[in-house]
Amino acid sequence: MEDYVKIRPSKKADFQQLMTIDHLIWNETNTPSSIYYESVEEYGNNHAEGSQFVAEIAGSVAGYIGFRHPTPLETNRHVLELDIGIHPDFQRKGVGKALMNFIESWARTNGIRKITVRVLDTNPTAISFYKKNGFVEQGRLVDEFFINGKYVDDLFLYKKI
Repeated sequence: MEDYVKIRPSKKADFQQLMTIDHLIWNETNTPSSIYYESVEEYGNNHAEGSQFVAEIAGSVAGYIGFRHPTPLETNRHVLELDIGIHPDFQRKGVGKALMNFIESWARTNGIRKITVRVLDTNPTAISFYKKNGFVEQGRLVDEFFINGKYVDDLFLYKKI
């Protein structure tokens, strides 16, 4: 599957499909607050064109990887914080791996030395994915969120580029 994935910067024409992916995948097991956009315009206000790389298969957006610097400080410009989302129809088919390989190469070319992710401890599938891709735990915020009557840890994972 990885060979059939075209990866490119996001554009406005992708916003509807990206919004649909977010609505399908984010829930109380993997995010501290529900993610729901009322409109494509609202989505665009939160995700500028080019702030994500999209994985396209046969003209459809199969997933995305978002990236941003964790702070506006110049001394922190060598770090990127990532978020990734894969449409349920394309999960476990190499799309996430293709996106991760792409962002690592892009990061290396652009002077990034470290990539990070945050993941709830209630999301073992994501934790496993990141660890298979070379991420290690950097820290843990114990009982950081109270979701559905249960305290949930927030894990910080990183990978050196």
